[in-house]
Order: sequence, then C-alpha cells, then structure tokens
Amino acid sequence: MKLFSTNKKAASATFEKAVMQGLAEDGGLFMPTEIPTLTPNFFAKIDTLNFQEIAFTVAKTLIQNDIPEKELEKIIYESINFDAPLKEIKENIYALELFHGPTLAFKDFGARFMARIMSYFINKTAKKITIIVATSGDTGSAVASGVYNVEGIRVFLLYPSNKVSKIQEQQLTTMGGNIQALEIDGTFDDCQKLVKEAFLDQELKNIFAENNDSLASANSINIARLIPQSFYYFHAYSQLKKIFGPNMEPPIFSIPSGNLGNLTAGLIAKKMGLPIKKFIAANNANDTFTEYLKTGNFTAKPSVKTISNAMDVGNPSNFVRIQELYQNNPEKMRQDIWSASFSDKETAAALKKVFEKYNYIMDPHGAVAYLGLQAYLENSPAPVTHNTKNASVNNPLIFFETAHPAKFLDIVEPIINQKIPIPDRLAACLTKEKITTKLSKNFTDFKNFLAKNAK
Repeated sequence: MKLFSTNKKAASATFEKAVMQGLAEDGGLFMPTEIPTLTPNFFAKIDTLNFQEIAFTVAKTLIQNDIPEKELEKIIYESINFDAPLKEIKENIYALELFHGPTLAFKDFGARFMARIMSYFINKTAKKITIIVATSGDTGSAVASGVYNVEGIRVFLLYPSNKVSKIQEQQLTTMGGNIQALEIDGTFDDCQKLVKEAFLDQELKNIFAENNDSLASANSINIARLIPQSFYYFHAYSQLKKIFGPNMEPPIFSIPSGNLGNLTAGLIAKKMGLPIKKFIAANNANDTFTEYLKTGNFTAKPSVKTISNAMDVGNPSNFVRIQELYQNNPEKMRQDIWSASFSDKETAAALKKVFEKYNYIMDPHGAVAYLGLQAYLENSPAPVTHNTKNASVNNPLIFFETAHPAKFLDIVEPIINQKIPIPDRLAACLTKEKITTKLSKNFTDFKNFLAKNAK
C-alpha cells in the first residue's frame, strides 16, 4: 500500500510509515495512491460472511502485502470482536448501532485496530511510540482502551476543558497506567491544532528520537484509524441484504459529521465498490461542511458548543481527503453527498419524538443523523420510496448511532423524561478519581510539557 500526502510536497510513504508517523512531513494527511475495488463475487456472497470475515477481506484488499495475512487476520479478530447491529426504527429506516465496543462509542473500531497495527510494527523495530491525540469526547477513551498498558506505547489525551460530558471526562481521566489526560483551556479545534503543530516541530521530534521514541497520532488523521471505519458500511450492507434479498437497491447512509472521518471512510468503501446511493453529512451548528456543499467555498471557523459535542468541529481535518477523492470538485461531491445542519433545539425535539413514537433512545449525535435523513427525504428532488420487506426495496435508509445514550445522561434523560440504565463498564469509571494536567492552548506550553516528558 503506497500513500501520498494531501499537501503534495512529501515523498510517498509505506503503510508502516503512514501509521507510525500519522501526519506527512509537509503537514498533509496520508491518502492511498490507489483504492482497489473488491470482486463481484465478494458482494454476491457478502450476506454469508460474518463481520470479521468482511473486515478481513476489506483490510487485506486495501493494505495488500504490508502485513502478512495471518497477522492481519489475528489483528482483525482481536480488534473487531463486537457487533454493529442494525435496529429497525420504522419500516425501511434503521439505526446502525456502533456503540457495542468496550467504551461504547464507534471510535472503538478504529482505535482497537490502530493499536494492534502499531503494536505489530513496534514489535518489528523494538522502538517506543508516544501517541498524542485530540478528542472531543469519545476518541480519547477509545484510544486509551485500545492501547492500555500495551508495551512500548504511551498516550497523551488532549481534551477541551468543560466541553465534554461528565461521563466522557471520567472515561478520559481515570484510566492511569500508560494513559495521561491533558485538559486544554480551549476548544477541540485548539486541541487538534496543538497535535498537528507538535508533529511539524522538528526540534520536538529530535528530542523524542534521542530517547528511541517517536510521536504518532491516533486521530482520524491516522490512516489506521480511518480504514476500519469503512468495515461497518460493508457489514451494514450485508445485514440489509439478509433482510431485503438480492434485488435490494443501494442504501442511503446518514452520518453525524464533525471531523468527517466517518464520512471519508464511507466514501472509500464506495470507491471499493460498495453500492451506496447517497451519503448525508449531518452537521450540528458547526456547519462548515454543509456551507461548503452549498457554496463551493470552504471557510474554517471557530467551533461552537452543542449537545452533540463530538461534532463540535469548525475546521474538519478529513475535508482535505474528501477533496482528493473528488479532485477538488464540489459539483462531483454533491452527486454523492447531501448535507444539512441542525440546532440543539431540533436535536432535542428529534430525541423526544423518536423515543415517544418508536420507543428508541438515540444519543444526540444519532439524533442529528436522524434529522439529516428526514431532511433529505423532505428535500430530495427524487423522493425515496418506502417499500415493504417483501417487495423490491428502493434505497434502505440508515442513520448512524455513534455512542451509547448513557454517555449523555445529563442531556438525554431530561429530554425523554426517562432514566437510562448505565452499562457496568461505563458505571465503573464514575467512582474513580479524575487525574488531569491542565494546559493552555499555547503551543509553547504544550511543547515544553512534551519535551519534559520525553525523557
């Protein structure tokens, strides 16, 4: 697997280099020079394969010979060892539940896969690695869980102070071991900016190199985080095919969109041959991408706080990858992607309505995705037909549920006026002591902290 930088000023990279380095030398994101397509036979029999078999085939096709098949298969079976089931909300509309992993968020897929890929490469080189990761809520805990006490890896989690839920913060700050939480006085965009600046600082990289260590990223800027996010698109298609049969029309996916990693992974899945009619990029009040699709002009802006906090991103990193997939052509992009943004008031109303009407509890991010689906159905120039399971079905409709609603008790419970049971693995962190290091959003402060801790 060969990769290039989206800034086009760095040499091509191997998969190993892209994973271990995270960001290209010129500050760009790594992208595959070629996205291979899967065979018609794979799609013909996809409904006979389990999740791990699907994920292994997709990963092997993308990564090719960079990791021996037996090792890659082991990585897949160890990391993708939980389900992503479809739950019917109403006829032809499904929630894809991505929160059945250890930290109850979709980030578990990418974080666990990436951790085991890194561990494989570390064992080859006998070097150490320091992961620095910015999180708006769920990324940090998923990464921490994935690499907890893995030899040769330590993690610094940067999260915005007072901008994650209480339960999310407890997950981030109570693990200990090789995980250290850094509470940044700023927004998620500030955290992300600090991570990117650290990767581009040669003096800092030299300090780590002197200690046989190197910096790596675990955000969706890391290609090893992005690849496994494509797996559950294929798995959803497999489940739909079991329901609707071989005459099923391509599905429509609505994705709660912040840093655009989930959307980018879906676009890669489509490039690999997965039949998808449309992607809906559902934004909250942080509507940078929605505005881009409307105007053709990308304007980064400061993020604003919402009840769907993991999407509070004003300058989404993966936008440059989407540009590459469409040769910087917004008109081509619009053929595959439709977008809309929604307020907290609309999000809360959707949470309440779906619970009262269908007895299904969404999290705030899933609620934004549900709103995106509804808005698309109302505004699409070619309305989607709702058919029964016994007919030739046009375009099954799927929205992503990216986190367990119990992670947002303070938001969801008052809206639905219902107590949400807290899963044991989530409740366990609530009694632990929060341990953080507070830092400003100034890069010099962050650099000094890293330099001091490199030794």
